[in-house]
Amino acid sequence: MTTSIVLGAGMVGVSTALALQETGHQVVLVDRKAPGRETSYGNAGIIQTEAVEPYAFPRSVREIASVILKRGNDVDWRLRDMPHLAGPLWRYFAQSAPAPYASTVAAYSQLVLRAGESHQRFIEPAGADDLIVRQGWRAVYRTAEKFEAAATAAERMMQAYGVPSNVMSADELAAGEPRMRRRLTGAVHWTSPWTCLDPGELVARYAALFAKRGGAIVRGDATTLQQHGAGWRVSSVEGTVTAQNAIVALGPWSPVLLRAFGYRIPMVFKRGYHRHFTLDDGPRISTLDVDNATLIAPMNAGVRVLTGAHLAPPGAAPASRQISHAVTAARDLFALGDPIEETPWSGTRPCMPDMLPVVGPSRHKGLWFHFGHGHQGFTLGPTTALLLAEQFDGRSQNPLALPLMPSARNWA
Repeated sequence: MTTSIVLGAGMVGVSTALALQETGHQVVLVDRKAPGRETSYGNAGIIQTEAVEPYAFPRSVREIASVILKRGNDVDWRLRDMPHLAGPLWRYFAQSAPAPYASTVAAYSQLVLRAGESHQRFIEPAGADDLIVRQGWRAVYRTAEKFEAAATAAERMMQAYGVPSNVMSADELAAGEPRMRRRLTGAVHWTSPWTCLDPGELVARYAALFAKRGGAIVRGDATTLQQHGAGWRVSSVEGTVTAQNAIVALGPWSPVLLRAFGYRIPMVFKRGYHRHFTLDDGPRISTLDVDNATLIAPMNAGVRVLTGAHLAPPGAAPASRQISHAVTAARDLFALGDPIEETPWSGTRPCMPDMLPVVGPSRHKGLWFHFGHGHQGFTLGPTTALLLAEQFDGRSQNPLALPLMPSARNWA
């Protein structure tokens, strides 16, 4: 039986611990906080089985100009942060060209289409069905031009990937969402995704399942990771933990840790913001106001209003432009009550320039990578964890795993 340390107790790390445990490994899960309290807590709570094409860097002059001039609410940035981000962003732009992007989508789409099945493997034994709503989510449109383009794209997604959806007219949307205060042009209802009423709690229940099955969860500092003989060790509040293998599943904190071992990982950091509000008559299902890049998600804690992406390195000061705009847009559609938190929450999405997660062994014996899921760590954590477990024991030559491995990246 092999002992392994998993560093990071978000969705990706907890799923890794469960997947390795299922294959007979003794696993210790290490994090400075309780499971699911960082980035995994603050996401949209959607298991996005429709998101088969990852977010590419804008390629047209018009789109790039819109980002530079901050015309929309989907992207924010500050000039002083650009020196820290320019290199990874340039790689992101290059990887978003048609040929490399097509290669990315070929692998990425197969991962996403497996996400519901992978989550279900843990949801039922974790006793988490009460957190899952299987009604999909809606993208709503204020202009005819964007709605017609979305309807065309939805048909293409069905033909290319088998992703189901329901294109709704203005009347159908009004009937389906009677609490909406404004009449809109239409919507695309993506019917296959599942939504979660408390993303952090879902991770916590997966972690409880891991512990119930005999796994150990300890508080510790991942930055204390060191090679120790033929294996690895890390400090925890319960003492030093040693193991043959260490799996880095620290999301946006992974590059900082791995720099000490000689890895220069060109991660693109996209910060997101959310805030909860009281709301008695909110949306029936999660609703994305596309024109304002604002997601309005019903959750146990209240209605969660979420933003697009703020390009900001870790440690940069929060910005208020996007969340302020998002709250205004959400109030235009629904009668939001009072804010529940004193200040908005923010967290960072760990995005790789080629838009693929990093899953597999490093150059160091016994050191494994599992991070870089971008916008879809909550969706893809269980799927890529199961793939990593297959690689771990040498049981798989699955072509799905090969493009994801660090050895295939020119930075590793």
